[in-house]
Amino acid sequence: MRKLTIGFLTLLVLIIGSYIVWWNLPLTINRSSDIKLGEKIIENIEKYQRENDLPNDNDWKILKRFGFRDKIDFLQPEYRKLDEKNFELVYVEGFDGPYLMWNSRERKWKEDYPTFEKPN
Repeated sequence: MRKLTIGFLTLLVLIIGSYIVWWNLPLTINRSSDIKLGEKIIENIEKYQRENDLPNDNDWKILKRFGFRDKIDFLQPEYRKLDEKNFELVYVEGFDGPYLMWNSRERKWKEDYPTFEKPN
């Protein structure tokens, strides 16, 4: 009985430790597939922007061509046009942030909260 208890506790500690290590890895490791998709979308948006203006947030017809995943009620990652030259991509998961995001001002992936522009 004692060996069984020690084995169970060891397994529990290993599972909890693995979970903690996984969440503390850099974003480039534990969110690599999301970042890879995001990079492809960013490239397509910037290419479109050179020829036209940035698409609006609700222009799903154009946004789907860039490679966004269609989740029926929303696109993933979420696209937000901040102004005429800047945009951001946000992977919204759950109700609470921070979320994986990228914006064209900083040009890097990070965990943060979406940007809300001040109205003029």
